Amino acid sequence: MSQNKVNVGVIGFGMSAQTFHCPLIVSSPYMNLTAVVERRSTKSQSVYPGITTVKSTDELFAMQNVDLVVITTPNDSHFALAKEAMESGKNVVVEKPFTVTSQEAEALVQVAKATGKVCSVYQNRRWDGDFLTVKKLIEEGHLGRLVEFESHFDRFRNFSKKGWREQEGQAGSGMLYDLGAHLIDQAITLFGVPKSIYATISNQRQLEGNNVDDDFTIILGYKEGHKAVLRSSMLARQTPVLRFSLRGMQGSYVKHHLDVQEDQLKAGVLPGQAGYGIDPASHWGTLNTDLAGGVHVVGQVETVQGDYLAFYNNVAEAILHGKPLAVQPEQGLLCIRLIELAQQSSDEHRTIFF
Repeated sequence: MSQNKVNVGVIGFGMSAQTFHCPLIVSSPYMNLTAVVERRSTKSQSVYPGITTVKSTDELFAMQNVDLVVITTPNDSHFALAKEAMESGKNVVVEKPFTVTSQEAEALVQVAKATGKVCSVYQNRRWDGDFLTVKKLIEEGHLGRLVEFESHFDRFRNFSKKGWREQEGQAGSGMLYDLGAHLIDQAITLFGVPKSIYATISNQRQLEGNNVDDDFTIILGYKEGHKAVLRSSMLARQTPVLRFSLRGMQGSYVKHHLDVQEDQLKAGVLPGQAGYGIDPASHWGTLNTDLAGGVHVVGQVETVQGDYLAFYNNVAEAILHGKPLAVQPEQGLLCIRLIELAQQSSDEHRTIFF
């Protein structure tokens, strides 16, 4: 470690690394971007002068000055790379989904314990401004007893992008492992382990040569009596897209539009710069509820400022100072197990109970 900072090596320099990981790493006061694995180019050096580009993970794992390895490769490579990295003495951040099977996820949990290394999953959507707003509304009881939580991550794309995420036969491909991992993790964060799960997962577009799932509905039941409905589709053309709909005994909250941070990072706007993570007022959600004293309120709720940088700052503080991880490997394991059970529920057309 250099000057009480974590030196970071990133495996891969595709969309995920370029849009999310590298910009956040260089924005963190606790991290240095040290090296990037690129097998066929040195593009990362043109964006981040002064870093080292290596051609193989073996070279990266052998670098004594690298403390943390960030894995941004296709989903089916996560397990082997994370395991080797920890066994080589590196802390790891794995792009979601953690792994493609719960057996792999459980093995990584055990490797992290055996090696004493920090192992986390990149669940940046916990720091979406809209999710932070929903979390606050629930925790402060503004809806009364919650009865239904509905969370959407919809897009309109009636064609295939031909990438590995839409490649039939590729382990971990499809929307369930992609966007489903985010929605499930958010539900876990809010409510913990459900008592039941029911899901329908399908390929709605029926595109030639593309039979991966592109639509799902997951219903998680909880012992407290409420349910979480998680929904994603590639054929949601209506705008603005619904993001959250919450119903409680005292009121409701509805939020449209996606969090602004992904588009901002793509445009080169970094954490700390003017406007970063701030939802425009036209995108704020609407709360309809009863306050104390019988006052009925209907109006917009200012969205909490989004903060993806908080993920990497937390990882750095866990490595440097032993602070608790916000996204723990056990939570990554639970997310993968719920993905597997959702697929089983859909295949068997039945509710599965824990």
